[in-house]
Amino acid sequence: MFLCFCLPAKLRAQKIDDAELFNSNWKFHLGDTTVNAGWRTLDLPHDWSIEGPFSEDWASATGYLPGGIGWYQKTFTANPKWKSKRISIYFDGVYKNSEVWINGHSLGKRPNGFIPFEYDLTPFLNYAEKNIIKVKVDHSEFADSRWYTGSGIYRNVYLIVKNPVNIHPWDIAFATPEVTSNKALVKINADVTNTLKNAVPVSVRLNLFKEDGSVAAAKTVKLLSKPGKTSVELTQQVLSPKLWSVEHPQLYRMQLQVLRDGEPINEVNQSVGIRSIRFDKNEGFFLNGVNLKLKGICIHDDAGALGVAVPREVWERRLTILKEGGVNSLRLSHNPHADYLYDLCDKMGFLVMDEAFDEWEIGKNKWVKGWNVGTPSKDGYHEYFKEWAHRDLADMIKRSRNHTSIILWSIGNEIDYPNDPYTHEILNTGRNPQIYGKGYLPDHPAASGLTSIATDLVKVVKEQDRTRPVTAALAGVVMSNEVGFPEVLDVVGYNYQEYRYPDDHKKYPNRIIYGSENGMARQAWNAVDSNKYISAQYLWTGIDYLGEAGKWPQRSNGAGLLDLAGFKKTEYFYRQSLWAEKPMIYIAVREPIQNQDRGIWSHRGVQPLWNWPTGHKLRVECFTNCPEAELFLNGKSLGKKLRDTSSGQIPSWNVEYQPGELLVKGYKDGKQVSDFVLKTASNAAAISASADRVSLPGLKKGISQIEVQVTDQNGVPVYTADNEIEVEISGSARLLGLESGSSSSHENYQGPKRKTIHGKLLAYIETSGKPGDVEVRFSSPGLSTATVKLNVK
Repeated sequence: MFLCFCLPAKLRAQKIDDAELFNSNWKFHLGDTTVNAGWRTLDLPHDWSIEGPFSEDWASATGYLPGGIGWYQKTFTANPKWKSKRISIYFDGVYKNSEVWINGHSLGKRPNGFIPFEYDLTPFLNYAEKNIIKVKVDHSEFADSRWYTGSGIYRNVYLIVKNPVNIHPWDIAFATPEVTSNKALVKINADVTNTLKNAVPVSVRLNLFKEDGSVAAAKTVKLLSKPGKTSVELTQQVLSPKLWSVEHPQLYRMQLQVLRDGEPINEVNQSVGIRSIRFDKNEGFFLNGVNLKLKGICIHDDAGALGVAVPREVWERRLTILKEGGVNSLRLSHNPHADYLYDLCDKMGFLVMDEAFDEWEIGKNKWVKGWNVGTPSKDGYHEYFKEWAHRDLADMIKRSRNHTSIILWSIGNEIDYPNDPYTHEILNTGRNPQIYGKGYLPDHPAASGLTSIATDLVKVVKEQDRTRPVTAALAGVVMSNEVGFPEVLDVVGYNYQEYRYPDDHKKYPNRIIYGSENGMARQAWNAVDSNKYISAQYLWTGIDYLGEAGKWPQRSNGAGLLDLAGFKKTEYFYRQSLWAEKPMIYIAVREPIQNQDRGIWSHRGVQPLWNWPTGHKLRVECFTNCPEAELFLNGKSLGKKLRDTSSGQIPSWNVEYQPGELLVKGYKDGKQVSDFVLKTASNAAAISASADRVSLPGLKKGISQIEVQVTDQNGVPVYTADNEIEVEISGSARLLGLESGSSSSHENYQGPKRKTIHGKLLAYIETSGKPGDVEVRFSSPGLSTATVKLNVK
């Protein structure tokens, strides 16, 4: 929800209406009871599923973690100054089937666990005694998703205080219909809400502020605000606009004020950007008139040890790493995400595909005993689709439509997955890379039903926003082509069907095609890089995620460029060599077999390891965007290789192992511009630790993410180390979780100990906001300890 306290400090303005976090001092009880006994106090956001324990009794699809029913309760005092105002409570996400009460009055239910919602508290508030908010969350259908969703009030909650005449943040639509480097036309449509019984003459004032605080545009219009909603439109030119782009994500502050008798009675502030977007059937995607390839990744909501209750700082670290790897676009799979993630994308320069649904009116398979193993569950959102889909989709768009980063609205992911559930006779012919069962299944629903629903959903989107194209990610293109599903979309996403690009581009010349979900194999990128008309690739996936797992004990999916801790995997560096502009070079080692892709999720079996038997024959592979690479073993050159003439643009050397140092240098125009080294490690002897931030804010909670590495006595990382590390904290802070990146560990995520993977571990430390020093100590038997000191100012 666009609220002014989310804006960068230099863009922030004084609030008139109040919207504050309402996360602290809730009571929680796991189980279906309203008896006030045995409840524990906690702060939101909260995900009870991640508290475990992992068990084979639950579902592989959702990470073998528990569901159930939970209750939350919060007591608060109403400020007497609120009596003339409107008070509401806003939930950014509750998974799922939530019902909210205030002082015994039911405010409403929301089945969808990913959609924000707001309730008016005003008629039910007590000013003479305490007020009690209660929330029931029902995730008893635990195998209801194909990936981990978590359970509970897992996103922020806000208490909103506003005057009776106001503009709600969702009732603002910001657009830039005309954009050049010299000038831009800014257009704002807004609804003024009047909860009084009589009409009120007011003015609506627009101020568009530059980052330095100066005014880029201003306009005021007068209107008679009648009971209910009254629409207003404001247009204004901005001269010499600072255009938002991936490289330079320039933002403005849009301030809308409602004035009565010349005095502001309501104010909304939102970060906005000026930019133009365009998809072309032959030329691809254009940002501000410049052709751009979308180097994208798909992501889910969770962060391993934290479940889906993920602090903003965690995503900021992850996105920084992905940006360094050359990623410029995110597909938010397969649901709306937390409010702050869109703010980060605006600020950091990521182009976003926002996605609504993974299923429509009929359920998909959710695997319980492992992928494609046993009998699947059919529980899921489809149970509520007919009643709620229009509202959920509209709310998704109203909530996020002013985020500059968003360029696509997706109405569904793989709704047309062949035979899961839809089918068609065409499945008996041709090539179908994703299919459940064999060929046409006449007892399944007909694919013809897809088109009418898609048409309906596209209409819902267009009612809320016509500035962005509507898309869907198609898994069964050959089937959807037969029923006209792609024709109702503005832009058509193909999942894992790069081989169809040339033929479909010729057969459907007006169709705009892109890769909405793709594997890691090089040929998948070649299909984008070598075809002007293909604008994008979205890798599955950017980061490993909980759920969509194989058989027990596996409980997470390892398809990412980064692991669950956000550590870079070998595949990350390969992708960086294809996508990044800044010079980079990296080497890893494996047995000397031919360099072949192994399917659409090909992860090359190479390791950054230089510990082998002496004389062992190895293949050293180099991932680089430098034109030339040179390898050195213990100071001796093993020769230079040209990137463009190497197989797969991966320079490689066959080397007989010798202990010591393996160094690679990257050259451009004959000058060294990058290097990377692997060293032989001796036995594990010590722990090193470094924090992404050691100075944290006072008066509010802060997050420090500490990377832990097991090393030898000389500080060389020990890649093979699996030592158990224990964490001790002194000072006003707590351990939120330890993450190793393991996809099969069942260690307690809330415990103070965890084994390393490849010698690494990530610790999430939350400071309370109380000023003072915090000391975090990492220890393990036989290893020297490491201490990180944090300071809360």
